[in-house]
Amino acid sequence: MVVIRRKDGMDRETFLGHWTAAHPAYVAKLPGIRGYRQNIAIDHRKQWPWDGIAELMFDSVKDVAIAFDSPAAAALFKHEEDFLASTEWFIADEHDVDLFVPED
Repeated sequence: MVVIRRKDGMDRETFLGHWTAAHPAYVAKLPGIRGYRQNIAIDHRKQWPWDGIAELMFDSVKDVAIAFDSPAAAALFKHEEDFLASTEWFIADEHDVDLFVPED
């Protein structure tokens, strides 16, 4: 997962054009990628500290390492320089929580 912030002075529409229209093609070229989800911060009167969260799905941590040591990752990072000011990465395990547990 990566939490992202757009470049200072870049308007929302320009940022979203880079991230939602152009960037997925770079992500799709990562070896071993199994899925990709963009979580876009809603337009709000308050300025959020982040503009979105991207979720990249792989089968294993080893697959993540292989993907981000590839030429495709170098191209992806180069593209991010066009529209991102900062990124904060972490690797997480997904856990579904059943919210509809029957009451006794």
